[in-house]
Amino acid sequence: MKSGFVSVVGRANVGKSTLMEKILREKISIISNKPQTTRDKIQIIYNDEDSQIIFIDTPGIQTPKNKLQEKLFEFSEESLRESDIVTFIVDESLEIGRLDNEILEMLSRIHLPKILLINKVDLISEAEVEQIKAKYEDMDMFQEIIPISALEDKGVDTYINTIKKMLDEGPAYYDRDMITDRSERFIVSEIIREKALNNLSQEVPHGIAVRIDDFKERENKNMIDIAATIIVEKNSHKEIVIGKGGAMIKQIGMEARKEIEVFLDSKVNLQLWVKVEKDWRKKEKMVDRFGYK
Repeated sequence: MKSGFVSVVGRANVGKSTLMEKILREKISIISNKPQTTRDKIQIIYNDEDSQIIFIDTPGIQTPKNKLQEKLFEFSEESLRESDIVTFIVDESLEIGRLDNEILEMLSRIHLPKILLINKVDLISEAEVEQIKAKYEDMDMFQEIIPISALEDKGVDTYINTIKKMLDEGPAYYDRDMITDRSERFIVSEIIREKALNNLSQEVPHGIAVRIDDFKERENKNMIDIAATIIVEKNSHKEIVIGKGGAMIKQIGMEARKEIEVFLDSKVNLQLWVKVEKDWRKKEKMVDRFGYK
């Protein structure tokens, strides 16, 4: 069989997590219209009859402005060193921006096969796709350049088949029924964080973390009790997350519970609390405590 590790890098909000969802046909990474939603290096395991491809989904690369973002940048760089193939995702922008140029500079120092994915091609014309493609072809850096629309599931199979051709034969690194190396508790915390991101205003989301405090299956019942704390940076943010009369926290909890029940295939009793940890993203000890090591 063909097997190996493929890192997936790109700046924030170019569609990495949407691509992973289409590859797996199941949601692992959280998806939001707000940038920098993926915060961890997550291994997503694709299996078919003749291959096992481990995708390393990394946080969107951006210029670090606090301790949390410094950790996320480190995660992305680490993934490159652990890979057999590097995938760089860009969007439909006709000009190569500053962050993309920074990533290209980083990739130029990595001596591994590279694939470029031009995502969101459903938003532009074929002529514009060719215009973007030509710019990257002139760099002579990528073995393959593939236009895709992750949202519309176009070009994804081509991408998978391209990876298979480039990988060597190897073992199955994980059990063939596994789809991620992360725990159920981690996925549950990400689902809660996604629902908070989608419901809250722009000023709050980047300062949110979710901690799972309790996760217990009831004996002789198809029911799991989950207690989680939503961490925010300011008292004013706590008020926003709770909402008037508790309406916002109830909405977040209701949406999260429904998706967690599908993920765990069980009834779920979800209890949420909100706690303030002032400016936690700027404090290395707090960033480590919330799991971003």
